[in-house]
Amino acid sequence: MRHIMAKSLAPTDDVRDYLATQEKKSLLRFLTCGSVDDGKSTLIGRLLSDTKQIFEDQLAALERDSRKHGTTGDDIDFALLVDGLEAEREQGITIDVAYRFFATPKRKFIVADTPGHEQYTRNMATGASTADLAIVLIDARQGVLRQTRRHSIIASLLGIRHIVLAVNKIDLVGFDQAVFDRIVEDYGRFSRDLGFQTIVPIPMSARYGDNVTSRSDKTEWYSGPTLIEHLETVSVDEAAVELPFRFPVQYVNRPNLDFRGFAGTIASGSVAPGDEVVVAKSGKSSRVKRIVSYGGDLAQAAAGQAVTLVLDDEVEISRGNMLVSPAARPQVADQFAANIVWFDEHALLPGRSYILRTETDQASATVTDLKYRINVNDFAHEAAKSLEMNEVGICNISTRTPIAFDPFAENRTTGAFILIDRISNATVGAGMILHSLRRAENIHWQSLDVGKRVRADMKNQRPAVFWFTGLSGSGKSTIANLFEKKLFATGRHTYILDGDNVRHGLNRDLGFTDADRVENIRRVAEVARLMADAGLIVIVSFISPFSAERRMARELMADGEFVEVFVDTPFEECARRDPKGLYARALNGEIKNFTGVDSPYEAPEKPEIHLKTLGKSAEEMVDTLEHWLNERDIAEDQYDSGGGI
Repeated sequence: MRHIMAKSLAPTDDVRDYLATQEKKSLLRFLTCGSVDDGKSTLIGRLLSDTKQIFEDQLAALERDSRKHGTTGDDIDFALLVDGLEAEREQGITIDVAYRFFATPKRKFIVADTPGHEQYTRNMATGASTADLAIVLIDARQGVLRQTRRHSIIASLLGIRHIVLAVNKIDLVGFDQAVFDRIVEDYGRFSRDLGFQTIVPIPMSARYGDNVTSRSDKTEWYSGPTLIEHLETVSVDEAAVELPFRFPVQYVNRPNLDFRGFAGTIASGSVAPGDEVVVAKSGKSSRVKRIVSYGGDLAQAAAGQAVTLVLDDEVEISRGNMLVSPAARPQVADQFAANIVWFDEHALLPGRSYILRTETDQASATVTDLKYRINVNDFAHEAAKSLEMNEVGICNISTRTPIAFDPFAENRTTGAFILIDRISNATVGAGMILHSLRRAENIHWQSLDVGKRVRADMKNQRPAVFWFTGLSGSGKSTIANLFEKKLFATGRHTYILDGDNVRHGLNRDLGFTDADRVENIRRVAEVARLMADAGLIVIVSFISPFSAERRMARELMADGEFVEVFVDTPFEECARRDPKGLYARALNGEIKNFTGVDSPYEAPEKPEIHLKTLGKSAEEMVDTLEHWLNERDIAEDQYDSGGGI
C-alpha cells in the first residue's frame, strides 16, 4: 500500500518536463507608471485575466468587488486585482507598490504596479529600481502630463532603457490615429535626451483589451505589436551573469576553527573553484577553494545565487567588502557624483550628515555639493540649495570611509544606494552613483610625525571641544567667554569659536536658511576638529539648532572629546532679554528664519552638561563646567596610570 501511495505521489514525467520548461524561460521585470487615472492597475488586471492567471473563485470575488468598489459600471473593474488596500479601493487610486507574477508560453514576468500621485513618487522609484522595462501609460484624452515626465525621468535615472508608450483609453477618443500620433510626437520630443534604447508606442484600451493581448480591429491603422507580443520578445540589457564578478560579503561564516567562509548573494558575474578573486578595498588576491550551498558544494555559481565562498588564503574580509574579478575591479573612493531622488518631507540639505547604505556596506555620508536640480517638465538643470520631496538632483557625496562601487550605468546592483536619516532612521533618498571624483583618487591623508597626543602633552592638557548650544540670548557667549578666562588663568590653552565672530570671516558668505545653517555648522565643526588635533581646548558657541549637525560634529571628534553643553534658557526669557533686538524684529516679521520663531530649535536629549540658567549666575555656570572638566581629567589620569592606554 505504501509503495502504491509513494508511486502515485512521485512527480510524473509530464510534471518534470513542465517544471524544466518553466525554469528555462527568461524573466522580464517591468513596471507600469504614469499619471493618476491613466489605467495602470486596470492594464495589469487585464494582462492577468487574458493570460489565464485568475482562478474561478478569484474571478467571482472580483465581480463582487467590482459591484461594491468598481468604477466601470456593470463591467469587471480589473484594477481591483492589484489595488488591494482598502484606501486604494475607496479612493480609486494606487498608493503602495503591488507586485504580480504571471507567465505565458514564451516568458515569465514580474510586474510592479506603481502609484501615479505625486506624493507617492518615492514608491514609484522603488518599483523602478529592479525593472528592465517601463510601461508609461498616457490617457489619450490628457496627453503627456507633468507626472508622465517625472516618472520617465526617474525611470531613466534608475537605468531603465526600454519603454512601452501605452496610449490608453484610445476608445474614449474614437480610436483616432491623429490623437495617437500627436501624443507619440510629444513624448518623443520630451524624451529624446533620456537615453532610452527603445520606445515602442501602442494604442490600447486596457478596459476592453484592445491591443493588450489581442490585436484590435478598431485600430486598423496600427501595424505594430500588441503589448504582450512586445513583452514576450523584447531583448533587455545584458544579463547580470555577463557582467564582471561582484560578490558583496554579507556575513563571515566561522562555525569552528576548521571552516571560514564568506556568505552572500552574487550580485553579478559567475565564479568557479580555482578562480582568482580580489578583495575590493584592500586589493589582496586569493583563489576560490570551495563554493558551498545549502545542497552541497557547487561546480559554479552565478548572479542571484546565495552561496558561501571558501578561499585558499586567510585574507581579511569583513561585511561590507566585496570579492571581485581581478580583471575588472570596481572603484573604491570616498567621494563621488550621484543622482538623487529625494523621498522625505524634510528637504535634503548639503552639509548634513546621513547614513549611506549600499548592497551590504554603509558609511556616514554628507552631500558636499548640490550641483543642480532636474526640472521634470523640460529636463533643464536648475540651480538649487536643497531638494524637496520627490525632486531629483545631481550632487557630490563624501563618505567617512571609502566604499566599493561600480557606476550605476554599468551595474545597477553595486551602483545604487539609499540615504538614511540619522535621527529618525527613515529612508530619505535613493541614489545612483555616476562616477568617483578625481580629487578622491588624488588626495590621501598625509601621515605626520607630530600627533595630537604629543601636542597636548606639551601643553599639559587633554584636548576637548565644548560645544555650547542654545537659543539666541540664552547666555552662551557670556558663559563661554567667562569659561575661557577661567581656563586661561589656570594655564590651559584655549580658543573660542563664536557664531557671530565666525560669520565675519570664514562663514561670511552664508545666510540663515536651513541649508546655510547646516553648512555653517559643518565648517565650524571641521575647524574645531583641527584645533583639537592641535591639542587645544576649543569652546564653540553656536545656536546650532539641528541635532543632526551636532551629531555630525560629535562624530568628527575622538571618543570622549566632544562635550555638548546645553545652555537651557526658556524662549520667553530669551525674548525678554533680547540683547540684540532680534526677537522683536523676528516676531514682527522683519527677520525670516529666526530660530525659535519661524525656524525650529531641536534641544539636546542627552547633553554631557545641562546648564539651566534661570535663577543662576554666569559664574555658577562656569563653576559647573570647570568642575566637570577637572573630574574628567582626574578620571582619565587614573585610567592612564592603571595601564588603560
